[in-house]
This record gives sequence, C-alpha cells and structure tokens, in this order.
Amino acid sequence: MDFGTLIDAAVGGALSVMLGNTPLVVPNANQLQPSQPDCVEVGPVRIVGSVRPQNFDVGYRPDGVRIAFDSKTLTDHESVGKNRQNMINDLATEATTVHSRFPSAVVGSVVAITVPCLTPGARTNAIVGTLARLGGRGLVDGPNHRAEAVSLVSWDTATGHVDPNLPEPQSPLRIERFSADVYRCQHARFQGLPPHAT
Repeated sequence: MDFGTLIDAAVGGALSVMLGNTPLVVPNANQLQPSQPDCVEVGPVRIVGSVRPQNFDVGYRPDGVRIAFDSKTLTDHESVGKNRQNMINDLATEATTVHSRFPSAVVGSVVAITVPCLTPGARTNAIVGTLARLGGRGLVDGPNHRAEAVSLVSWDTATGHVDPNLPEPQSPLRIERFSADVYRCQHARFQGLPPHAT
C-alpha cells in the first residue's frame, strides 16, 4: 500500500471542500500553470521557486502558489536511518523554495513513519523535535524554511491504525491539528478572497 498516495488524496479532497468544492484535477507535469483557473491539483505539482523547481503532491495556485503540500513516508528501519536527514533537508528546502518567492503561501507536510521505526529513544526524539521546529510558521514574515503545518503520523501497517501517543496528544505535530493549521493560515492570508483577487 502506498500510504503517501492515500494521504495526498485525503489532503486534496479536504482542500477542495475547504475552498468551496473547488474541482480536483491531476496536474500536467509539463505545464507550470494549472489546467483550470481555479482547481486543487493532486499529483506532481511543479512549482518554480527561488531555490529550485520542486514537485509537490498537492497544490492550489490560482494566481501563484497559495497552498503547497508534500507527503513523505518512511517504512523500515533502514530507510529511516538512511533517509531521515535527507527528508528533513527536503522539507526545509521545499518551504524555502515556496516562501522566498510566494511569502503568503501556505506550505504543509505530513511525514508518515511506521510504528516499529519509531521506538522510544534518541532517534525518535530527534525526529519529533526537528519536525516540530520545521512547522508553525504563523506569519508571512516568518522564517522561510518553516512550514505552516507539519504533522507526523506513526501508523501500524498491520492494522492501519494511527498511534494515539506518538507524537504526544498535545503536540503541534498531531495529524488531528493539520487541517485546522492550514485553514487558519490560509484564511488569515487570503480571507476568503476569490482566485485572482490578490
């Protein structure tokens, strides 16, 4: 099961509803503009920012980037050990790429790691702490490398259940907070403005 694809579809669907049932479309990888003037794209969304061109998993860009979302999944101990720092660097670069060119954009990320890979200890604490520091960009003039919404999902591949205790229930990384964080920032910056009104 490709958990990242499920996350992308869920985030795209939720954004569509939040934006007034905006149509969902699959982006054309060869175009830098959406195929429709007002749509939520789910698939490889190409965004040219200030650092490098970057593909995101979900995007809303009616008049420039308003929302960019990316999911990351790590499914075994080896991939967590080898790829966690690259993943952290990617998340910071993605946010910088978008924010330095589109400072009002809302950037969100969900990191999904299987339960066996997040055993208590220094490695798990480092992952949780670093992800928490990469999120929470509440103001347009906040640090470019931080995203507005970041969530960590620890899931059991056998049952499909999300761990209710990691991250801790009060953590800003809880998936239950993700939609509210995106909505709060999007509403504060665009205040329900229609596309092409900014």
